[in-house]
Amino acid sequence: MDNLTIGFAGLALALLLMALRMQIGAALGLVSFVGIAMILNWKAAWGIVTAVPFNFVGDWNLTAVPMFLLMGYVASAAGLTAGLFNAMRLFLSRLPGGLGVASVGACALFAAASGSSVATASAMARIATPEMLRYKYDPGLASGVVAASGTLGSLIPPSILMVLFGYFAEVSIGQLFIAGIIPGIISALIYMAMIVGRAIANPEIAPPADDHPTMREMLAALREIWPLPVLIVGVLSGIFLGVFTPTEAGAVGAFLAMVIAAAKGSLTRDVLKKAFTHTLSGTAGIFMVVIGTVLLTRFMALSGVPTFFADMFIEWGSSDLMIILLIAVLYVVLGMFVDSIGLMLLTLPIILPVVREAGMDLIWFGIVVVKLLEIGLITPPVGLNVYVIKGALGNLVRLQDVFRGVLWFIAMDIVALVIIVLVPQLSLWLPSLMR
Repeated sequence: MDNLTIGFAGLALALLLMALRMQIGAALGLVSFVGIAMILNWKAAWGIVTAVPFNFVGDWNLTAVPMFLLMGYVASAAGLTAGLFNAMRLFLSRLPGGLGVASVGACALFAAASGSSVATASAMARIATPEMLRYKYDPGLASGVVAASGTLGSLIPPSILMVLFGYFAEVSIGQLFIAGIIPGIISALIYMAMIVGRAIANPEIAPPADDHPTMREMLAALREIWPLPVLIVGVLSGIFLGVFTPTEAGAVGAFLAMVIAAAKGSLTRDVLKKAFTHTLSGTAGIFMVVIGTVLLTRFMALSGVPTFFADMFIEWGSSDLMIILLIAVLYVVLGMFVDSIGLMLLTLPIILPVVREAGMDLIWFGIVVVKLLEIGLITPPVGLNVYVIKGALGNLVRLQDVFRGVLWFIAMDIVALVIIVLVPQLSLWLPSLMR
């Protein structure tokens, strides 16, 4: 059996093991170990398996992962994200479909603090969707808007996906963070415009709310949510101005979240315990997947699979747009079955050589990849965020209603993706201004 055949057999086996619900990191690590042993020998494979995880975990740049997770968990556990939907509802409920529009805005802000699509969807589903259902919103719209808007956590910085992409692609994580701001805002605005348009065309799916907030109520809502914008602006402006690196920004953000929580009187021992526990378990889960991917990268390089795909994509893709289209098809299909972190890390060893060979800008391409992963989070039949919403709401909505609701948002995601691909400067302008 030649090396290329071993590589393709390993990829097929890895996908099969993941389909059978084996832990992604374990599946990738096991397949990589056996594949390297078949190409080289068992002694070399054991040497790589023992050395690579140690070198990876000791990489200073990846301390950003637990730090940003800690920032998000402290912000959530200490109540810094409380009141987001209420504030957005007071300001936006007079628009057609105002509660849906408010849900998009609240999810975008929550996502900027948490960096997690799943955490955003789970938290906002319990707050926003029951309120929309109370106003007789269509169940598909009421649940689909939160499932889709929760994916903004991947694109709006800080984002764990961007940290991992920057590490593997060897590009500036800070520039990736700043590059995601405008595409993230565009995605949120396209969602909002679609909701308003549908509500105007068919008011029955989003009946108008009877809210008439006073100026005092709106000012009170702003006073309640001020910690979150301060936290987000503090972290991103520090990266943009070069005050600190993205790695340091994670620690600054976690510390700033604790200071704000302490100032509000909500930083208790239980809050810290809950935040640190979730951070440890979340970091361990992510690092398991990434270690498996690092091993897979070595296995793929030895097998020659990335070179094979690079040659094939360059031959098929007569232009950069055609290569992006082929990669998009790959991500959409695999995104139906594999979670976002696992999918990105599984495919990067294969597609990065293709992109480098084509001479594409890796910062812009990172934003395209993250947007494709967002689509995968709500694409049937898996759509992780859809099941998160269903789990959070229980019998309030049916699973088929959630999937029906997200179809509109998948269409809007495709529109946003086309804009990001055709106008690269939307992603590259802000990074070009960074110090």
